[in-house]
Amino acid sequence: MTAQDPRSLRDAFGRFMTGVTVVTCRDGNGVPMGFTANSFTSVSLDPPLLLVCPGKFLSSYEAFMSCDHFGVSILAEGQDDVANTFAGFKGDRFAKVPHGNDLHGVPLIDEAVAQFSCKSHQVIPAGDHCILMGEVMAFEQKEKRGLGYAGGQFFSLGLERRERDQAARKTIGGALVEIEDKVLLEPTPNGYRLPECNVPDHASLRPCLKSALADRGVTSELGPVFSVFDEPATGTHFAYLLARASNVNLDRTLEAVPTDELAELSYTSLALARMMERYALEARTRNFTLYLGDASAGATHQLHERA
Repeated sequence: MTAQDPRSLRDAFGRFMTGVTVVTCRDGNGVPMGFTANSFTSVSLDPPLLLVCPGKFLSSYEAFMSCDHFGVSILAEGQDDVANTFAGFKGDRFAKVPHGNDLHGVPLIDEAVAQFSCKSHQVIPAGDHCILMGEVMAFEQKEKRGLGYAGGQFFSLGLERRERDQAARKTIGGALVEIEDKVLLEPTPNGYRLPECNVPDHASLRPCLKSALADRGVTSELGPVFSVFDEPATGTHFAYLLARASNVNLDRTLEAVPTDELAELSYTSLALARMMERYALEARTRNFTLYLGDASAGATHQLHERA
């Protein structure tokens, strides 16, 4: 594959796991500007320098090219809505997001893991982006987890750890593996279930699940958590992840079922049937939610998946 395939190259770049930032400034008229970026890098401690890379496609590009000061806010776990607002919302982004101003009037996002107030140090044209280097004049930080980004999706280490409830006597991990417009299911005498694995104590869910899928002839990219719940009657903890198949050589234990048929099938449990019905509905818009609770009651939280 050559570098002349921009979509594939973008996907390859996206394999690198990063944090998520919101970069901010004010234009020549004092109007606040901001965009979401994972192209953030520390450059030097002496002098204290960092860089970000605004794209020429941004409506605020000229403002960042010419600004005297700018700010960088490293987003915290749970601030994916902030990231989505500054990535795509067309209205007043700052009206939707709690923020304050630094000494130069540059907005900084509240509850961020870290905030940097910068003086513009150097701007270097770089293809369809520019490299905006800033000298850090002041910064703040908090002891909390950051929001991650990889493969076009947000992830949170705290939620990943919540997959494994150490109080549960047994942990089962499963995956909703997409292949085109279908999902891989395993038929049983008691109904369908997802490809699953038992997660031994002190083992990590993702490697265990990835290995279990490989044993079934499925090479996959595991995505964010879709549903986490307990079954108190059996002391079992369930964690299901979204996944995409990159290569499939199905054995006889799995079937590829069209997404629009999922809600009509019988499953091995009522909790699984409810989860699959929710998935079939949310898959239409790719606007997924995360379920946390037990087998009968819980709550959903917004979980955006980017194309």
